[in-house]
Amino acid sequence: MIKIKNIVPFIFEKLLSDKTRGKAENIILKLAILSFFIHLAIIYFLKLDFVDFPSNSELLKNPISAAYTPFSFILVYEVYLLIYYLPKSFTTYITKQYEIITLIIIRKLFKDLSALELTADWFEIKGDLQFTYDLVASLVLFYLIYLFQKQGKRKASQETITKPIIEKFVQKKKLIAIILVPLFFVIGLYTFIDWSAGISAPSTKLPSFESINNLFFDQFFTVLILVDVILLLISFFYTDQFHKIIRNSGFVISTILIRMSFGVSGLISTVLIVAAVLFGLAIITIHNKYEMDSFTDKKLN
Repeated sequence: MIKIKNIVPFIFEKLLSDKTRGKAENIILKLAILSFFIHLAIIYFLKLDFVDFPSNSELLKNPISAAYTPFSFILVYEVYLLIYYLPKSFTTYITKQYEIITLIIIRKLFKDLSALELTADWFEIKGDLQFTYDLVASLVLFYLIYLFQKQGKRKASQETITKPIIEKFVQKKKLIAIILVPLFFVIGLYTFIDWSAGISAPSTKLPSFESINNLFFDQFFTVLILVDVILLLISFFYTDQFHKIIRNSGFVISTILIRMSFGVSGLISTVLIVAAVLFGLAIITIHNKYEMDSFTDKKLN
């Protein structure tokens, strides 16, 4: 029989161990491949009039847009990885947030590719212009995430992780991670059921692409804001260092900016996402300079 004090480690091992991660990766990749061929088959069945389904969705017109569906499964796996890394590394946890929003943009690009209007009036067509914004943003975000990861590794090399005080903080993060797994599963299941009911209902207008693209992830980042705030408050019990408090607070602001991007569209949404990652990079860079000065002072003393 499992003792009460061993419940958290037991559940954590079942949900977020390396073995479970490997199984989840294998399942998600198989589902992603299967979903791609199913989506592709539906598109060609509609083109050849094998099935009669009245739909103006851009996701069912061009075979290129079939890549949208497997990317959705890859995003699900990224959500799992975010929870997986939460107790292990705070900077990797934040990096996963940035990777998820970048993959959302990449996924959207596959849809936009299928609807491009290749004319001389490229910069006058709203859809083509938004594609350009997203294309440039994906490259900028890719590079910013690379810089953020470098700063994260530099920070990790200067910290001692064997302190008992850090272990207590890790235990609390494990508990939060355990709660997040079923919470995100329920949110995802509810979103899917609600969306499916909306599509199958007669005389119901199909949701716009923007609403489809934001499915689950607007609620997802809302929850992440709350998680980041909780982590910030818990960190006050373990450190009173100004630069660490500012770092954790800055990451909360970065997550809020990403969440705000779901409430707007067009260029403003893209700018908010880039600004969020850029702000996070600036925060961790300045934080590391504090750490470096502190480390130098200790050596001199």
